[in-house]
Amino acid sequence: MQEYRRYALLMGSAFEFVVATPAGAAAAGRLLDACVAEVQRIEALLTEHDEHSDTARIVDQAGQQPVEVASETYALLQRCLDLSRLTRGAFDVTAVLFKKIYRFDQQSAEMPVPAAIRAILAQTGYEHIRLLPPNRVFLEKTGMRLGFGAIGKGYAADRVRALLQASGVQSGVVNASGDLCLWGLRPDGLPRHIGIAHPDQPERLLLHLPAPAAGMCLATSGNAEQYFEYQGRRYAHTIDPRTGLPVVGVKSATVFSPSAELSDALATALTVLGAAEGIALLDALPDTHGFVLDHQNRLFATQHLQLHLYDPIPV
Repeated sequence: MQEYRRYALLMGSAFEFVVATPAGAAAAGRLLDACVAEVQRIEALLTEHDEHSDTARIVDQAGQQPVEVASETYALLQRCLDLSRLTRGAFDVTAVLFKKIYRFDQQSAEMPVPAAIRAILAQTGYEHIRLLPPNRVFLEKTGMRLGFGAIGKGYAADRVRALLQASGVQSGVVNASGDLCLWGLRPDGLPRHIGIAHPDQPERLLLHLPAPAAGMCLATSGNAEQYFEYQGRRYAHTIDPRTGLPVVGVKSATVFSPSAELSDALATALTVLGAAEGIALLDALPDTHGFVLDHQNRLFATQHLQLHLYDPIPV
């Protein structure tokens, strides 16, 4: 058994694929080619930047008429709406429209005027996505948009994992720029370990935990790299879709679950909901765990999560 790796820039992010196989380099190369091709296929389906994608075609007809899409796009949107209801609107794929009025390059120091925020709120809201069987999607308001940035990489990681497992790969890793799926043992028979970077110092690890051989998926959302400061307060790049205002108080949120898609979406929702409500939500979900690090470096974790800290921080 030997590990083979491939790095690629996909969906605007750095992807890493790892397969452990006894079949040799040529067979591993074909598996890794298939990983890249699968993510490229999903990107072509969901991207906002190609007029032929499902996303672009839905947006182009917003407020006018339904659009027929691929069955997997329709199913993904169904799950997105379920997650929006579960999180009371903290996760919302229509919130991408707020990119028009916010900059998160650590240079802009201006908050949008209230009228600009209200105007965007009038064009957003998951409640205005209508799914019409079998595979038609209608955005009820003119000017509405869809963006899968808070769930798309997780979905892609899940699909690649499924492809590899269907091909007989019993040990592997899919790292979609931090949205992670891993399963099986290392070639030396030891468990894989997951390290979580400190949001203030990304070159240092905050904590680690062993991954079960059966597999684990995780995602982290935070404001360590994308934020702006206004009147002495740091605002995260995550927007609360319910208010149109940037999130404050949460540095990072990490979710572990059986699905990278679920972990990806819930990590975003946790930064919006905050530590108390977010952790309570995770504790109520089966096989789902996580933690939140607030702006004072206080760690809040779900009840049964075993974390190994590198540094003593308030808990």
